[in-house]
Amino acid sequence: MLKCVIIDDEPLARECIANYVKEVDFLQLVGTGSNPVELTSLLHEQQVDLVFLDIQMPVINGIEFLKMAQNPPMVIITTAYPSYALEGFQLDVLDYMVKPITFNRFFKGVSKAKDYHQLLMRSATAQPKTEADHFFIKCDYKYERIYFDDILYVQAMQNYITLYTTKGKYMTLLYLKNVEEKLDKQAFIRVHKSFIVAVSKIESIENNEIIIQSFRIPISRNYHEEVIGRVVNGKLWKK
Repeated sequence: MLKCVIIDDEPLARECIANYVKEVDFLQLVGTGSNPVELTSLLHEQQVDLVFLDIQMPVINGIEFLKMAQNPPMVIITTAYPSYALEGFQLDVLDYMVKPITFNRFFKGVSKAKDYHQLLMRSATAQPKTEADHFFIKCDYKYERIYFDDILYVQAMQNYITLYTTKGKYMTLLYLKNVEEKLDKQAFIRVHKSFIVAVSKIESIENNEIIIQSFRIPISRNYHEEVIGRVVNGKLWKK
């Protein structure tokens, strides 16, 4: 059962969402409020798993609240303003519903919340491992499991990265620097300001390019010596 809260300054909007909540057997409404200040009190008073959050409200809007919130529960934005969608997803909201919200659209969003909550619960109760073999990234409206062993290389594009894996490619809102910090430095190597590659997946090095399957990844001048040292030296058979 997901315990949820509705925060919206419009009484009719709160009533609409509350009626939808009553129709879903895995949701339980534990509170409502007209602005994020009231939400702060509700979060201190009880456990909340999911928040339906409006954007344009008095005192402080929903987006500003999310920017300040520390470890908020799952959030689904409910608003009449579609223009905030990108900013909302950058703040890790689970879904973004534009009013008027149909029950079908509502059910799709809360089903996603249920699946993600179950995923978190399984992760929390799983036997601890000395080293995780995978991680999750947000791609559009889903969370994708990525295994470290499947990664071929990572490419940066402004504030996005694309992960190329043995199973396909995945794009998400991350900086390459943040990705590099989380990767095993023995298994991955930076070869260019925009590329990190899996050392074990390198098939050959030709001039200033790394060959991985059908991909050709450039090696920049600044990284060339380190790449040759890590990948080739000590393993090169010569006369």
